[in-house]
Amino acid sequence: MPYARPVVRLIEELKRLPGIGPRTAQRLALYLLSAPREQAERLAAAIKEAREKVVYCSVCGDFTDTDPCNICADPARDHSVICVVEEPRDVAAIERSGSFRGVYHVLGGALSPLDGIGPERLRIKELLARLEKGGVAEVVLATSPDTEGEATALYLQRLLEPLGMKLSRLAYGLPVGAEIEFADAQTITRAFEGRREIK
Repeated sequence: MPYARPVVRLIEELKRLPGIGPRTAQRLALYLLSAPREQAERLAAAIKEAREKVVYCSVCGDFTDTDPCNICADPARDHSVICVVEEPRDVAAIERSGSFRGVYHVLGGALSPLDGIGPERLRIKELLARLEKGGVAEVVLATSPDTEGEATALYLQRLLEPLGMKLSRLAYGLPVGAEIEFADAQTITRAFEGRREIK
């Protein structure tokens, strides 16, 4: 590469980001170098602040800068309904839809034996601890409708059925193989409206 070593390093670091290939990394690096210095410094400061101040909520596992997070601490939310999702980005997508007023539980991924992700790597023990405290009437399984998400939902279904609470799964208004993060608000709203009880 005909660039100075710091530029090459910047490109290499940008390439590590999800969805950023070599050409996009190069384009971003060159843009940052040609942008006003203040813009690059604001970006660096925002990354640094997010890394220093954002933590996982001790209740639900979502990203937050206060613990517990605003959703878990909100008395207006329906704490008797817990929506189980794979990642914090799924909480953001569902919240954008405005169709759910319960609380969340973020697993931190999905079961994927090929990638070495078993139940012990997910926040399943924490979910069970929340349910043991009582007061939960329904658990909505909102994992992605892909192979890993379906396997995770099935595992949770078998684990939670003996507890006697209502279990539901998002309706298939979400396209199979897609991720909740990329669904539009109307699709997510329809999926919640059409959720079904797992029997």
